[in-house]
Amino acid sequence: MDASEFLPSEGAATDTPGSEVSAADRVLQVLAVLACAGRPLSASELMQGTGLPRSSLYRQLARLKRFGFVADSGALYAPGPLGLQLARGFDDGSHLVHVARPVLVQLSQQTQESAGLLVAANGQAVCLDMVESPLSLRCSFDKGSSVPLKVGASAKCVLAYLPAVQRDALLSQHYGEGTSARAEAAAELQELRTQGYITTVGQVDAGVWGCSVPVFASGRRAVAALSLMAPQQRVQAQQAQLVQATLAAAARISRSLAG
Repeated sequence: MDASEFLPSEGAATDTPGSEVSAADRVLQVLAVLACAGRPLSASELMQGTGLPRSSLYRQLARLKRFGFVADSGALYAPGPLGLQLARGFDDGSHLVHVARPVLVQLSQQTQESAGLLVAANGQAVCLDMVESPLSLRCSFDKGSSVPLKVGASAKCVLAYLPAVQRDALLSQHYGEGTSARAEAAAELQELRTQGYITTVGQVDAGVWGCSVPVFASGRRAVAALSLMAPQQRVQAQQAQLVQATLAAAARISRSLAG
């Protein structure tokens, strides 16, 4: 995947000397690109993904390496060991994950398919938790992995419930302002919000069916997407049942969060 896909939607931070805000933005930009990539990146890929000049990039990498957020092996850079501690702290402290986890397990056991919980972060749909199908032929999305908010049931569900300003900006970024493709994508998201779920086939990986349903906290504030994933060949005779099971599971999580 091209590293430029991980560029924050707000664009690169300006390299203004003496600006504490922009310095913080730059170091976090590098960390965000590394976190989303899912593999070690070269300096050239990081320059492309962040929009930073080489000299500034190396300064940010040095800072991140010093604190253990980045590790390098030769010419490649990856998240460092402190990232694991951050992830563990997130797992231990996330109320959303704690509430959703038993429902994910129950949904996976009921359907025999993989169930995941995803949220929006930095223009990506990020997997917070995943319970894999017990069957040998299964579809899943690794915990911590991310995809751009563009294709696939999970990404579209998360995108549909973003605040309108953010959603419109991402649609324009992905499809161009005023294009027919943008209008079609916006209409699809509106349909999703109307019916309360979306199903897709093969948009991220060939032969993979997905169903995603929004999860709400108090005040009907969308906080995540609950997704069920399965091989397309197993879904045809039971799609309606799988959709209903996913809707019911998302409703249980929403009730717990609202209460």
